[in-house]
Amino acid sequence: MRKRFIYPVFSLLILSCVESCYIPNSLYVFSPQTIPAGYQITKVEAVNCDPKTLHLTVEDPSFTIQSNGLIEARIPVTVATRGRTFSVRAQDNSGPGSEMKVHLVCSAKQERNENGQAILKRTKRRWSPPPINILENDKGPFPKQLETIVSDSDLKYNVYYTMEGPGVNQFPFEVFSLHKDSGVLTVYQTLDREEYPQFTLRINALDRQTHMPRDLPLDIVVAVDDVNDNKPEFQGKLEFTVPEQTADMVVGKVNATDRDDPNTDHVKIKFMLKDGLEYFALNPDTGVITTVSNKLDRETKDTHRVTVEIRDLKGAPNGLSNTATATITLADINDNPPTFTQTSYKASISENEGEKLILRIPVEDKDLINTPNWITKFVITKGNENGNFRIDTDPKTNDGLLYVTKPLDYEKTSNMKLEISAQNEAKLSGTTAQWMSIPVDVAVIDIDEGPEFLPPTVRYNVKENIPNGTVIGTYKAVDPETKSHNGITYYKASDPGSWVGVNRNTGELTVTNTIDRESPLVQDGIYNITVRAVDATSKSGIGTVILVVEDENDNKPLIPEELRMCEQTDDQLGSLVVVAEDNDLSPFSAPFIFSMPPVHDGNWDVKPHNETAALLMQKKKLPTGIYVVSIIAEDQQGFGGKQTAKMRICHCINGACMDKARSVVLGPLGILALLLPLFLLLLLGLLLIFFCSSKSEKILFDDTGYSSGILLPSNTEAPGDQVDSSLIILAKTGIEQAVKGSVKGSMVNAGWLGNKSTSTIGGYSVHDNGFQQNSGLNTMNKHTFSSSQFGQYGQHVGSQVFGNGMDHAQIVQSPAEFQNWRTNAFYLREKLIYLGNEMIEENECYADDLIHCYGYEGVGSAAGSVGCCSEHGDEGNLEFLDTLGPKFKTLSEISTMR
Repeated sequence: MRKRFIYPVFSLLILSCVESCYIPNSLYVFSPQTIPAGYQITKVEAVNCDPKTLHLTVEDPSFTIQSNGLIEARIPVTVATRGRTFSVRAQDNSGPGSEMKVHLVCSAKQERNENGQAILKRTKRRWSPPPINILENDKGPFPKQLETIVSDSDLKYNVYYTMEGPGVNQFPFEVFSLHKDSGVLTVYQTLDREEYPQFTLRINALDRQTHMPRDLPLDIVVAVDDVNDNKPEFQGKLEFTVPEQTADMVVGKVNATDRDDPNTDHVKIKFMLKDGLEYFALNPDTGVITTVSNKLDRETKDTHRVTVEIRDLKGAPNGLSNTATATITLADINDNPPTFTQTSYKASISENEGEKLILRIPVEDKDLINTPNWITKFVITKGNENGNFRIDTDPKTNDGLLYVTKPLDYEKTSNMKLEISAQNEAKLSGTTAQWMSIPVDVAVIDIDEGPEFLPPTVRYNVKENIPNGTVIGTYKAVDPETKSHNGITYYKASDPGSWVGVNRNTGELTVTNTIDRESPLVQDGIYNITVRAVDATSKSGIGTVILVVEDENDNKPLIPEELRMCEQTDDQLGSLVVVAEDNDLSPFSAPFIFSMPPVHDGNWDVKPHNETAALLMQKKKLPTGIYVVSIIAEDQQGFGGKQTAKMRICHCINGACMDKARSVVLGPLGILALLLPLFLLLLLGLLLIFFCSSKSEKILFDDTGYSSGILLPSNTEAPGDQVDSSLIILAKTGIEQAVKGSVKGSMVNAGWLGNKSTSTIGGYSVHDNGFQQNSGLNTMNKHTFSSSQFGQYGQHVGSQVFGNGMDHAQIVQSPAEFQNWRTNAFYLREKLIYLGNEMIEENECYADDLIHCYGYEGVGSAAGSVGCCSEHGDEGNLEFLDTLGPKFKTLSEISTMR
């Protein structure tokens, strides 16, 4: 199959939209196998080139090109069967220029088409033929003939042609067509290389009669040549971050792409920075942005925006371009140390105060807030050698907080001079500045302190069991202000065993009770007491006395009081390890020495087992039972003696001693569980007897002898209602000077008798001649009661003064006691007569201490006066109940019901 190529027409198809000087990328030309000198190969048409500055060059010295684009052979040239290729370049002043590859293809013969153009015709070779080139974005006119395809079989057979593939019967459709008779390949529309870079078409030559193939199928490639019709585009976000105060540091890389042919200059992009050149630089080939100055200060300007341009055709003026804004953010570095707002600070603190905030120190920092470059770390560089101070950072304000952690002593120092440095968590960078420090003066305020012991803790060595009264030492306190011991007294604050006494004036410590090192109050030989010192202003201080109790040999080794030994079933003799204990320390303790007393029963023997134990052995076979064994146990100082223990020889099972008889012992809950059913049965029987024997009947009340069914005199009267003072009738007798406030030295202010009335005090009737001994009168002693006390306790004075209602026969058991009772009764009787004759005219404050006579309150009332009840001197006479009137009628009926 042969192909006819129409190169002159195809090579001159140029898009009007191309801006730069342009020639096609490639050109295929059929030529003789031997090209003579001066043979015109083809003509190159340049588009958008300045004819005045256009310069055409060819790289193969066998050829030359004229200014009009005509290529000629300078010398005879032989074209090999594989063809020959050389480059042609077009360049003007508008840009980088363009390059074209010229491919020479050897042909067999030439024909002319209808227009008279030469058509090369050659025999189709089975190697892949060169592609047919079409310039993208060609605007026509369409349809446009590309080539004529002729098969070698058309010389012998009558054939027709068919074509298939993309652009024909595959998407995109109706792009190409092939004339079935002439084999002319035609294109119908503009092509976009970025969408369809090439088309592969399969052409068949078929017999017109049999429709069978007369030649092998031919694959034709239609390549779409690129034109610079796509601007370069930015890729990714143009946002970068770089530390401040840095030069020659990479900020970031600008990425760009171009959709044009990657094998052309259409995608070769140049990068350019339009502004910000005083701080940044942009590599034109790689797109890398770098800093050029160390004057980038975040505190002055933290964000920079620069314009970046990208242009293809290697940055030629006629190249397509695009611009964008890149944002460069300056990252903070610690180039600003914190600064103090003052040059010095002062604070004050009372002595003996601790864990107290005394000063807040503000600072300023220009670095980024809430970062390690801004957060301040305060350091006390001087004056805190004793650790009295602590400084923290307020997380909200970044201020320094100065605390006193250990109390200060005014007597030791009245002023503390500190030096405080303000630093950051991060180290300084990009600056020559240093951390700042300021002086802080802390004034200690003197206060009146209590005495203090020097030293606060004292230690004394003392032997146990030393005699009482032995002086241990003297522990004194001093006044911090005067440094004197005067006016200080001493007291024990704690002494768990009451072993030590403290002299109140001198602070001398003496033994008051036996000191025992083995006491649980002594821990590891140490016994602590505390002493309190109090000055004249009642301020106090505490000191600690540590007694190191030294051991004495006051404890002998002790063996258990009860021992058990298993009876041996064979002829062997039993033995037992006896362990002794001694609370003393070495050398007053183990190793112990064990022996038998000089006189013993001969049944036992003992020999050492270890330092604290002995082996007790039978000397002869003994039956089960309880024996008394005596052993001498002594410590290494020989202190000890004979000790007696009960030895029980018993039957054993698996080494455990078994009792001969066993019994079950019930605890309190067990006994209660056994007795509970008996109690329940007894209760049930009592209930049955009660229900069977009880019946409803009227119970008669005996109203004789002051039974509880009628109104009775009571000794539990509460204070009555307030009485109108106009109704009180005072006796018109003479009165002597009364004792003001209270009647001191009297037994009880029992009241006074007027002409009309008597009164009951504490359950006893009071008459002109003294007391009516209604319930018996007890013995009594002289006491002092004020008038207010009598008013408060008058309700119960009978039980408090005269006893608890007990008969005097129960109390008075001797003539002396009876005489004492009579003396007291006589005294009370005389006192009451004296008070009954008293008249109070000048000072009415004693009215409540005396018995009053009240006037008749029931004028005009059928009920009469309640006060009438006090007119009856005989408490046993109950006839007045019949004349009480309607006010107490109901109460009387209820009280006398039978």
